[in-house]
Amino acid sequence: MIICHPASDHCGLPIPKLEDTIRRYLNAQKPLLDDDQFRKTEQFCKSFENGTGRELHEQLVAQDKRNKHTSYISGPWFDMYLAARDSVVLNFNPFMAFNPDPKSEYNDQLIRATNLTVSAIRFLKTFRAGLLEPEVFHLNPAKSDTNTFKRLIRLVPSSLSWYGAYFVNAYPLDMSQYFRLFNSSRLPKSSRDELFTNDKARHLLVLRKGHFYVFDVLDQDGNVVSASEIQAHLKYILSDNNPAPEFPVAYLTSENRDVWAELRQKLVSCGNEETLRSVDSAVFCLCLDDFPIKDLIHLSHNMLHGDGTNRWFDKSFNLIIAKDGTAAVHFEHSWGDGIAMLRFFNEVFKDSTQTPAITPQSQPAATDSSVAVQKLSFKLDDALKAGITTAKEKFDAAVKSLTIDFIQFQRGGKEFLKQQKLSPDAVVQLAFQMAFLRQYGKTVATYESCSTAAFKHGRTETVRPASIFTKRCSETFIREPSKHSAGELQQLMVECSKYHSQLTKEAAMGQGFDRHLFALRYLAAVKGIPLPELYLDPAYGQINHNVLSTSTLTSPAVNLGGFAPVVPDGFGIGYAVHDSWIGCNVSAYPGRNAREFLQCVEKSLEDMFNALEGKPIKT
Repeated sequence: MIICHPASDHCGLPIPKLEDTIRRYLNAQKPLLDDDQFRKTEQFCKSFENGTGRELHEQLVAQDKRNKHTSYISGPWFDMYLAARDSVVLNFNPFMAFNPDPKSEYNDQLIRATNLTVSAIRFLKTFRAGLLEPEVFHLNPAKSDTNTFKRLIRLVPSSLSWYGAYFVNAYPLDMSQYFRLFNSSRLPKSSRDELFTNDKARHLLVLRKGHFYVFDVLDQDGNVVSASEIQAHLKYILSDNNPAPEFPVAYLTSENRDVWAELRQKLVSCGNEETLRSVDSAVFCLCLDDFPIKDLIHLSHNMLHGDGTNRWFDKSFNLIIAKDGTAAVHFEHSWGDGIAMLRFFNEVFKDSTQTPAITPQSQPAATDSSVAVQKLSFKLDDALKAGITTAKEKFDAAVKSLTIDFIQFQRGGKEFLKQQKLSPDAVVQLAFQMAFLRQYGKTVATYESCSTAAFKHGRTETVRPASIFTKRCSETFIREPSKHSAGELQQLMVECSKYHSQLTKEAAMGQGFDRHLFALRYLAAVKGIPLPELYLDPAYGQINHNVLSTSTLTSPAVNLGGFAPVVPDGFGIGYAVHDSWIGCNVSAYPGRNAREFLQCVEKSLEDMFNALEGKPIKT
C-alpha cells in the first residue's frame, strides 16, 4: 500500500487544473481536425472553461477533498465497466501468455498446471499475510532503483517512508485492487453488474471439456494443500473421459450482460444457486484445454476467447493451460488493471520456474480424488437450454469475425534505440502512426494505456500518441523522404520522442486530460446538468473513438499479450519492445486489414532504422 501521512495530499490522484486539461485536449485534437473543425472545437473549449466546465471542476475538487479515502476516478471508472452491457469477451477481457518453462520437461500439462496453481496460491498467501512488497514506480531509476535506496527506505518509519520515496521520485504503487485477484467474480445484474468476493472460500474451480470441478487447495488452517495432492486431483480430472456437455453453461458468461443477468436468475430458480456460489467464490478458475497450441496466432485466439465452452469469463482471471503446457491468464477488466495482473503473472512465472512445487519425477499423492474432487452439475430447463444455444451462436459469430496477426521485428530493439537517445515506446508508437497513414491516408484517434497506480486508487490515464509531431514526421517519411537528409529525419524522430516521453510522464503523474474530462461528464450526468456542448462536439466523439487502441507489455515472463479492437473499425495492438527485437500482436474485425497494417508497421520500422543508420529510405 502507499503509506501516506494524513496531512499529505501527495497520495491522492491529483485532479489536473482545468486550463491544463483543455490545453492538452486541444493539443491532442490538432492532428485529427482540419482548421475549421479545430476553430469550432476551440470555441467549445473556451465556453466550457469559462462556464459549466469551471463549475463542474470546482464541484469535482470539493467532492475529492471530502473523499480522501479514494480517488476521483475510482467510482466513475468502476461504474463505466460495470454498467457496460456488451459481452465482456472481446470487448473488455484481455490475455497474457506465459513464456514456456525454460526446462522443457516441465512443460507437461499436468506438471505445469500443478506448479502454476501452487505458485498462484503461494502468491495469495504472501499477499494476505501482508508480506507482498509494493512495486515501486521510478521516475528517476538512477537515484531510486538502487539497493541503497531500498535499504534506506526500510529503516524509515512507515508514516514517513512515502516522503523519502517521493523525494527521489519513486512511488510505491497502490495495491488496493489486489484483493480482487482471488475468490472473485463479476456478477451479471440488470443495468449494472456487481463485483463479488468471498475470501473465506478454499476451493479451486477447474474447467475441462466444459465440465466443472472443485476441490480444496487450502486446508482449514489456510495452508496450501500439498502439491502432490493437487497433482493427484488434476490427474484425476484429466482422466475423466465423459464427452463435453450438450449445453455448456460457460457460454452464458459471454452473453450481453442484461441477457445473462436474466438467465442467471433462471439458473437460480432452477436450483443452481449453490453451484453458482461455488463457481463465483472459487480461488480462481483453472482451464485445462485438450489440445496443443499450433502457433502464435492460434495461441492468441485460444487465450483471448477459446471456443467458449471452457472458460468462466466472469472470474477475476482464468489460468489456461493447453495440452502442451502452453499457459496464459485471461482476465476480467472491471476489478483491476494490467499492472496488478502483471505483478501476479511475473511472480507466479518466477516462482513456478525457479522453485517448482513438483518435478517430472514427482508422484501424485495416494489419495482418493473421487472423494476430494466434486463435479458440479447444472439443472437446465428448456428456457436455459435455448439461452445457451443462442449464446453459442452469438459467440461463434463474434469470434469468427476477428482476425489476429503478429510480427517480430528482428533488426533491433530497446538497446539500439536507447543508444540513439530515443524512447523505445515513442518509436514503436510512431511506427503505428506511420503505418496507419500509409495504409489509410489519415491520422486517427489513438489510445495508449498508462497506469496511475503511483496514486491511491489510481487506475489508468490515456497517453495520446497521435500528435502534430508524429503527423509531420509520418508525412515526411511517407511522402518525401528523399528530400530530407538522414539528419533531418532523425531530428523529426527526436521531436516525436521528446514529446511522447513528456506525455507519458504527465499521464503517469495523473496529468492527462481523458480521465478529468470523463469525470466532469460523469458528474454532470449525476447532477442532472444538461451535457455541456464540449461533449456534443463531433470532435469529442471522434477522439474517443479509438481506432488505434494500444497497450505495451514487456516482461521476461510474457510471451505475448493481446485484446480485441475497442471499436468495430479499429485495431487492437499489443506490443513489446525487447532488448534486440520488437513484437507486435494485432487484432481486427472485417473493416480493417491486420496483415496489411503489420506490413506497414514493419516498413515504418525499417525506414526509421535506416534513417538512424544513415541509410537511404526506399519509397
